[in-house]
Amino acid sequence: MAVFTQILAMRPDFTDADREWLHQLVTDWQVIADLSFADLLLILPMPDGRYVVADQCRPSTVMTLRSEDVVGKEVDRELDGELDAAMHATSIFRSTVMRSIGKSTVCNVYAPVRHEGKTLGLVVRETNMATRESNGRYESESINAGKQLYEMIPRGQFPYHDPVMNQRHNARVADGFIILTVDGIVRYAAPNAVSCFRRLGSLSTMQGQYLSEVGTQLLHTNDTFPESLPLVLSGKAAVDSELEANRSAVSMRSLPLYDANGRTGAIVLCRDVTELRRRDVELQTKDATISEIHHRVKNNLQSISALLRLQARKTQSQEVKKELAEAQRRVQTIAMVHEGLSQTADEMVDFDKVISKLLKMSVDLATMSDQRIDIDFDGSFGLMPAQDATPLSLVLTELVTNAVEHGFEGRQQGHILIRAKRTGTHLDIAVEDDGSGIEAEEEHGMAKSSGSGLGTQIINTFVTNDFAGSVHWEPGEQGGTKVIVSINLRAAQAEQN
Repeated sequence: MAVFTQILAMRPDFTDADREWLHQLVTDWQVIADLSFADLLLILPMPDGRYVVADQCRPSTVMTLRSEDVVGKEVDRELDGELDAAMHATSIFRSTVMRSIGKSTVCNVYAPVRHEGKTLGLVVRETNMATRESNGRYESESINAGKQLYEMIPRGQFPYHDPVMNQRHNARVADGFIILTVDGIVRYAAPNAVSCFRRLGSLSTMQGQYLSEVGTQLLHTNDTFPESLPLVLSGKAAVDSELEANRSAVSMRSLPLYDANGRTGAIVLCRDVTELRRRDVELQTKDATISEIHHRVKNNLQSISALLRLQARKTQSQEVKKELAEAQRRVQTIAMVHEGLSQTADEMVDFDKVISKLLKMSVDLATMSDQRIDIDFDGSFGLMPAQDATPLSLVLTELVTNAVEHGFEGRQQGHILIRAKRTGTHLDIAVEDDGSGIEAEEEHGMAKSSGSGLGTQIINTFVTNDFAGSVHWEPGEQGGTKVIVSINLRAAQAEQN
C-alpha cells in the first residue's frame, strides 16, 4: 500500500517547501473533517495526467463515508474534467453533480491547495447530505466553523504558517469548542466546552463574554500561567496553552479564522486534562521514587564492597584476600547496574554505557601494575531491564576477569574484543582475547564449560538458568581464547509483550 511520502516522491517538481506544506496540511486537517462532519481526501495530479488520492481523513464526529483505505488509488477518470476545473480555480469549487457512495448521497466540494503561487493539489470535502438535515445550533455552528477553515486553504491561510505548538494538545472537536468574534467575545460555546470551564470554577454564562476575562477571573493573584494563554483566550494566534484552576486543568488550542480581508474570529478547542495531569504527577513521583531506590541500593552495595575491602586488609591469608577481592568485584558489578538505573526515568538501562564502564573497571582491577590490557567493543547491546542487565553484567565481568587473570598471566600487553549482535530479544556475544590460548587457560579450570571454578559456575548458571542460552569456549582466530555466548533476554521479551 502506498504511503503519503511515497506519493509525494512521484512529483519531482515539488520543492521541499511544497512537500512540507502538504505535510502540515494533513497533520492538521482532522479539525476540518470533525467540524464539517465530512470525509476529506487529498488528491494530487501526477505527471502522466492521472489523479491519485495521496491521503484521507475520516471525521470522528459522524460515521465515515469510506471505511476502506483509498490512499494510493487512482481517482475515477470520469471525474477528470471536474478535477481539472477545480485545479484552475482560485477559490472553493463546488461540484454540480450529486454522487453516491454506498447508500449515501454525497456532494463534493474542492479546495485548491495553493502554496507560493502554484496549485499543488485538491482537498475534496465529501459531504453526506443526510448530515445537513434538521441541524440544531451545535451542528450549525460546527459546520459553519469548518467551512471557514476549509475556505482558508485556497487562500494559503491554512495550514498556519507559523503555528506555536507545545505538542501536548490533542483535543478533538468532540471534546469541546468555542467560537470567538474578532474581538475575542464568545459567540458560541459547545456543551463540552462549557463543562470544561465549569470544572475550572467558572459559573458565569460564557456567551457574550470576553473569553480572556472568563479565563483570567479563574486565576488567583499569585498563580502562574503560560505566556501563550492570553493569545489562546483572545484567539489571535495559532497557539496551544493550558489553564489550571480549582484543581482542574483544561488544555486549549486557538485556530484563528480569516477571510480575504483579515482575521474574523477564532475557534478554541478545549479538553479537560485534569485526570491526565494527575496521572503525570503520579508517574513523575513514581519515577523519582524508583530512581531514589536504585540510588540507595547502589550506595548500600558500595558500602558492602567497602566492608569487604576492609576485611581483606585485616586477613593474613592470601587465599582469603583473593576470595574477598572477588566478592568485592561482584558486588561492585551489581552496584554499577543500579547506578545506571538510578539515572533513568524508567526501569530500562542503557546497557552499552553501563557495560563499557564496568568492563574497563574490571580490567583495571584485574591487571598487574606492569600490565596494559586494552578492551574494545563492536556492536550494541541496546536497552534492557535490570532483570536482564544484572546477571548479564556478572557473566561478562567474569569472562573478562578470567581473560585478564589467566589468559595474560606473565604478559605485559593484551587486547580483549567484545562483539554483540542483538536481534529483538536474542543476543549473541563473543568475548575474544589474544592471550596464551585456551589450553593454557584450561590449566586454571576456567576456560571450559565444565570447569569447577566459581567464575565458571556463575557464567554457566546465569546463561543456562536465567537466559536459557548456551556458552562455548574455543580457540581464538588470532590465538588466545574465544567465548561465544548465545542468550534470550527474558525480561526484554516481557517488555515487548
